[in-house]
Amino acid sequence: MAHTFVKDVMNKKIVSIDQNKTIKETAQLMSKSDVGCAIITEDNSPIGIITERDFVKRIVADNKAGSDLVKEVMSSPLITIDSDETVWEAAEMMKTKNIHKVVATENDAIVGIITTSDLVKICSTGSDSEMRRICDQILLRMEKSQ
Repeated sequence: MAHTFVKDVMNKKIVSIDQNKTIKETAQLMSKSDVGCAIITEDNSPIGIITERDFVKRIVADNKAGSDLVKEVMSSPLITIDSDETVWEAAEMMKTKNIHKVVATENDAIVGIITTSDLVKICSTGSDSEMRRICDQILLRMEKSQ
């Protein structure tokens, strides 16, 4: 299986929680679901994300209480990538924005999450021909857009 596109490697397990839930409730949900992030919603629409990194930088380091609302510590706006984009484009986005997780969408609906760990797995198992295939896809898209 080629790992050229985000949809090929993204994790489809999505966990979401309302913005008015507490940090503790969010942590419990993430732990129970065995995920490293949760999508934060307002009226069932995604507005942000909270990651394990946020727990370190915005909660523990800032002495936030478990009873504080998750909307106070979430990362926003939500950064997304179309699931038909290449993993190379996802990696470039992560590098440029200094993030480790990008939410994948199809027709503006969230369908998965791609992480730096997903990209490392590809690199560790990918071959030169697979990397060439990814580059070819990028070049084709660039030619079409000109």
